[in-house]
Amino acid sequence: MSTLWAPWRSEYITRPKDPSCVFCTAPQNNDPLILKEGESCFAIMNRFPYATGHCLVAPYRHEGDIVEISEEELRDITSLIKEIVAAIRKAMNPDGFNVGSNIGSVAGAGIADHFHVHIVPRWAGDTNFMPVITDTHVISEHIMKTRGKIAEMLSGAE
Repeated sequence: MSTLWAPWRSEYITRPKDPSCVFCTAPQNNDPLILKEGESCFAIMNRFPYATGHCLVAPYRHEGDIVEISEEELRDITSLIKEIVAAIRKAMNPDGFNVGSNIGSVAGAGIADHFHVHIVPRWAGDTNFMPVITDTHVISEHIMKTRGKIAEMLSGAE
């Protein structure tokens, strides 16, 4: 029998729920998972990823509704999404991506009051029985190692 070791999942489940917004506090606290900071938005690794390389892009401004995102913020978010996709493509060679947002808690947003976009690299055959049978995602690489690879490609692209 194989053993799946993912101690960061336990941290997520057992940690006290912080009432502050992670997207507001991450830039203020120089979160080490931040990949890039722009004028009105930033990119950060998802601390509790769906798949290896799962990143998020969010505006600095605390706003949950895409309708209230300014045109400037939307342009910056889109530009940063393109940069992150290009960097992940170079660093990890995925076969495709899921890029999108869950707007509202009923739509699956874990943080519904701060708009953000998910960037999830995907590989042919990357789904298996684990998410279906045990509601468990297998992350094959430590998040800081993945962050380093993506950040290196971002800095090389500038």
